[in-house]
Amino acid sequence: MASQMSSYKAMSLRSFSSFRKAPSTEIFNSRRSSSANLLAFLNMTYCSTTSSNDLYPSSKRRSRGPVMAAKKASKGEKQEDGKYKHTVDLPKTKFGMRANSTTREPEIQKLWEENQVFKRLSDRNNGGSFVLHDGPPYANGDLHMGHALNKILKDMINRYKSLDQESRKTLTPLKLRAKAAKFAKATVKAQMASFKRYGVWADWDHPYLTLDPEYEAAQIEVFGEMVFQGYIFRGRKPVHWSPSSRTALAEAELEYPEGHVSKSMYANFKVCSAPNKGGLLELFPNLFLAIWTTTPWTIPANAAVAVNAKLKYAVVEMRRPLEDIPTSSADGKKMVGNFLKEQENSFLIVAEDLVSTLEAKWGVELVVKKLLLGSDLENCRYNHPIENRECPVVIGGDYITTESGTGLVHTAPGHGQEDYVTGLKYGLPIFSPVDDDGIFTEEAGKFSGLDVLGEGNAAVIEYLDKQSSIIMVEPYKHKYPYDWRTKKPTIFRATEQWFASVEGFRKAVMDAISQVKWTPSQAENRISAMASGRSDWCISRQRTWGVPIPVFYHVETKEPLMNAETISHIKSIISQKGSDAWWYMSVEELLPDKYRGNATEYEKGTDTMDVWFDSGSSWAAVLDKREGLSYPADLYLEGTDQHRGWFQSSLLTSVATKGKAPYTGVITHGFVLDERGLKMSKSLGNVVDPITVIEGGKNQGEAPSYGADVLRLWVSSVDYTGDVLIGPQVLRQMSDIYRKLRGTLRFLLANLHDWETEYAIPYSDLPVIDQHALFQLESIVKNIKDSYENYQFFKIFQTIQRFVIVDLSNFYFDVAKDRLYVGGTASFTRRSCQTVLAEHLLSIARVIAPILPHLAEDVWQHLPFQHATEDGDIAKFVFESRWPELNDKWLAFPVKEVEFWGKILELRTEVNRTLEAARTGKLIGSSLEAKVYLHAFDESLAVRLNEMCETKNDADTLHRIFITSQVEILSFLSDTRIENIPYTGEYLMEGEKKIWIGVSRAEGLKCERCWNFSHQVGSFVEHPTLCSRCFSAVDGQPMPALAAAV
Repeated sequence: MASQMSSYKAMSLRSFSSFRKAPSTEIFNSRRSSSANLLAFLNMTYCSTTSSNDLYPSSKRRSRGPVMAAKKASKGEKQEDGKYKHTVDLPKTKFGMRANSTTREPEIQKLWEENQVFKRLSDRNNGGSFVLHDGPPYANGDLHMGHALNKILKDMINRYKSLDQESRKTLTPLKLRAKAAKFAKATVKAQMASFKRYGVWADWDHPYLTLDPEYEAAQIEVFGEMVFQGYIFRGRKPVHWSPSSRTALAEAELEYPEGHVSKSMYANFKVCSAPNKGGLLELFPNLFLAIWTTTPWTIPANAAVAVNAKLKYAVVEMRRPLEDIPTSSADGKKMVGNFLKEQENSFLIVAEDLVSTLEAKWGVELVVKKLLLGSDLENCRYNHPIENRECPVVIGGDYITTESGTGLVHTAPGHGQEDYVTGLKYGLPIFSPVDDDGIFTEEAGKFSGLDVLGEGNAAVIEYLDKQSSIIMVEPYKHKYPYDWRTKKPTIFRATEQWFASVEGFRKAVMDAISQVKWTPSQAENRISAMASGRSDWCISRQRTWGVPIPVFYHVETKEPLMNAETISHIKSIISQKGSDAWWYMSVEELLPDKYRGNATEYEKGTDTMDVWFDSGSSWAAVLDKREGLSYPADLYLEGTDQHRGWFQSSLLTSVATKGKAPYTGVITHGFVLDERGLKMSKSLGNVVDPITVIEGGKNQGEAPSYGADVLRLWVSSVDYTGDVLIGPQVLRQMSDIYRKLRGTLRFLLANLHDWETEYAIPYSDLPVIDQHALFQLESIVKNIKDSYENYQFFKIFQTIQRFVIVDLSNFYFDVAKDRLYVGGTASFTRRSCQTVLAEHLLSIARVIAPILPHLAEDVWQHLPFQHATEDGDIAKFVFESRWPELNDKWLAFPVKEVEFWGKILELRTEVNRTLEAARTGKLIGSSLEAKVYLHAFDESLAVRLNEMCETKNDADTLHRIFITSQVEILSFLSDTRIENIPYTGEYLMEGEKKIWIGVSRAEGLKCERCWNFSHQVGSFVEHPTLCSRCFSAVDGQPMPALAAAV
C-alpha cells in the first residue's frame, strides 16, 4: 500500500503557459571530492562579496556622503542635518533585509493557497505538457535529508517548467490491512505537511495512492497482460527470505549494513569414489574435499561440491606442526576443529593458489602431492557429512574463484541462486528443510526446531566437529542481506513463488534502455549491467497487505486457475471495492459466472504482489489513466539506489506490456552525507534534520532556523549526481549567500520606489554602460535557462553567486549609486539606470523562482510597479509572469564593445589599487578626493579613453566609472608632469600594451550635496556650495551660465 504523490506536470517550453491541472508531488549534493572543491570555492568567493550587514552593496571608497545617508535611511537611523538632504533620492522599500523565514515563508505559502496560484497556473496552460513522474513508495516514518534533496530537486524542475512552461500474527487479514492502510494514510498526511513546508508545489488534494481502487485495478491489468504474454510463471526456486517478516523479498528490499559477522567454517567431506583418472583413491586413500562456507546451517541441504573446471587444484598432505594446535584463539573467536587435532596421514583437495594462504590460516604444513584441473574432479563422489548418502563433485561457474575459501564450493540448490543454476544442470535435488520462520523442519532430522541463524547454526557446527569434519571455524566480517523493514538478517530459501521471466523480454529491455536519456550518463551502464544479468523476478510476497495475486488453486491438485476471464473479473471487482474484496468476498463471488458452479473445488491464493510491482505499475495507473498526463513520462528522478528499485521495476513492467520504457529521461542523485563525508546516523550524532534546518532546534544558537529557501539553495549548489555533503558549516555558508542575494534584490527594489514603466528609456538611447549591463543580464539569463534545461542547478547557483551577488554589487551597483541618489529625480541618467535596474529585478526574481520561490514571491509582492505579461495580463504572482523573453537586441551588443568593457573593468581594478595606495599614504580619504591620470601607449585606446572623458553622457564618463572627481588622459608622459603625481601604477594588457596610472588630489572645491570636487563649486550665486550637476538637480532647470568670479 505504498503511497505516491502524483506526477509532476508543467507547461511546454513552446507555450510558456502555466501547467495544466495534474496531480503532483513528490542539498549540498556533490561527490565527496567535488563537495570539498565547492567548499573551497565558497570560501574563496565570499571575501569579494558585500558585507552581510550591508543592504546596499557599496565600495569601501564610497562609505560617506549620499551613500552613507542612504544606509542610515534604510536602517531608520537619524541622519545629519544638511541643506540639501531633501533633494537626495534615498532608496525606499518595505522589503526587509531579514528574511524572518519562520513567519514569512508560511505567509507566502498561505498566499499561494488562498489565491489558488497552483490551480490558476494549471488552468491557464494551453500548450503541451511536461510530465515528471514521482515515486517510489513512501518511507516508514518522518522525512530525512535525502527526501528533502529528492523532492526539492523535483520541485525546482517543476517550477521552472511552469515558468517556461509480533502482535501481527493475532490479526485477521482484514484487520491487518486496515492497520496498514491507516498507517500509510497517516504517513502520507505527515509527509505532505513537510513537503509543503519545503516549498514544494503540487496538487495536494489529488495525490495518487497505490491503495486506491483505481490504482490497484490498473496494477491487476498490468499483471494480467504479463500473464497473457507468457511472462508470469510459478516455480520452486531459492529466494531472499525474511524470517522476521515471513515473506520473500526482492533485491531492492534488502540492505547491507556494515559490521555483519558470520561464522565461517572450513570443513572436509570424505571422498568415497573417483573416476579412473590417475587413481586418486589408490594413491591417497584418506582423501577429503576441503570446503568453506559462511552458512554452516545449509550443510544439511548439501547436494554437491562444485569446482571451477579451469582452476588448478592440489592434493596436499597435512602434516601436524611441531607444537600442539590450540583449541581456540586467545580471544575465543577462532575454533580449531577436531580434524586438525586427530587426523593423520590425511590428504585434502584445495585450489593450488590457496595452499600457502591455508597453511598460514590453519597453522599446519600442507605438502603438495599432486596437481590436477577442476575438470578432472568432476563425478568424484563424497559421503555427505550428516546424511547417509553419496553426493557428486560438479562443475560450477565463474563464481568459483581463489579470492577466498578453498576453491571448492559447498552446493545447496535450495539455498542459493548460483547453487540452484548448477543444480538444474546436474539434476540435483532442491532441498530446503527450513520453514517460514527460519526454523529447521522435521526434514532436517536432529536439527528440527532450531533457528537456522542462531542455535541451529551452532548445532550443525558442533555435530560436524564431533564427526571430525571441521577444520576450523572463525568469524568473517562481510556484507550480508538484511530485511529493509525489520533490520534483521535474511536467508536464501527455496519456496513456491510467482516469478516474472525477465529472460523472455530481456532484449527488449536492453533496447529500451538505450533510448532513454540518462543523467548522469554512467547511469545507463549501471542499469544495463543490472538488467542484463537479472534473474527471474520473484513478484509474490507472503503478506496480507498489498494487491493480491489473482489466482485460485484447485483444492486437490493445487493447479492454479488464472486466465483472461478470471483476471478481468477480479479487476472489475477491485476497481469498485478495492483489494480488500479479495479477503472478505467468497470464492464463489470472486469467480466469473463460468466457474461459480465449481467454486467449492477452488481456494483463493494468499500471496500478494511485490511492492516494487506495485510502484512499478504507477505509469499504468497514473500516466495512462489520469486526464492531462501522458505516457511515457518525460522524466523520472530518484536516488541512485532506484536503479535496482523503481527505475528497474517500472522499466520491466512497461517493456513487458508496452514494448518501451515508461520514461524518456531519468535523473539520479546520490546520498546525503555529513560534512566529513560520513553516513548520517543517530549514534554518530551527525543527522541533519530538514525540518530543524527550516524551523530551527530547541537551542536556536546551535540550530538556528534557516528557512526552506536556504535548504533549497543548498540543493541547487551541489552536483547531485554524486554523494553530497551537508552540516552546520555548509548551512552557514548557504545562509550567508542567501542574505547577500536578498540584499541585492532589496537594493533593486529600494531604488525603484518611484519607478513607472513609462519612464523607461529606449535601448538605443541608453548610455553604453547601461547597454553593456543589459547584455550581461541577457547572457546570464540565457545561460541559466540552458542550465535549467539540462538540470544543472549547481551551475545556476554559481552564476547567481558570481553575477547577481558579486559582479553587480562590485561594479554596476557601485557606480550607479551616484546617479541614483544625486543625479536628479527625473534626470536622464537616473531614469536610464532605473530602466536597467527594473529589467534586472524582473529577470532575477523570475530566474531564481524555481530554486528560491519564497524569496522570489516576497520580492514580487513588494514590486513598486506592476508587470504585465505579453498577453497584457498583470502578473500578480511571480509564477504568473513566465520566463523572461529572449531579447536579441540586447544580445547583439557588439563583440568589440564587450571586449572593450572587459578591459575597462580590468583597468578599474588597477586604478583601485593605486587609489588604495594613495589612501594608505594619507593623500586621500574617499576616492572622490582623487584625480586619476591615464596614459595609454596604444593610440586607438587613447582615443577611446579621451572620448569617454569628453562624452556628454555623464553615465559613461571615466570619473563616474572610477568613482573619482576627475580623470585626465595624458597624451604623453614627461618628467615634469609625473613628478607632481605622487602615486602611480600601470595596467598591463595583452602583448606589450599598457596604461600608465597616476593619482593626485582632486582639483576644485567639494560639492556639499554629492561630495564630488569641481572647479564649478562657487560659481552659482543661488547655491554656491554646489557643482553644476547638483545645481541643475536642485534648481530644476538646465545648466545655468557661470557667475562671474568674485
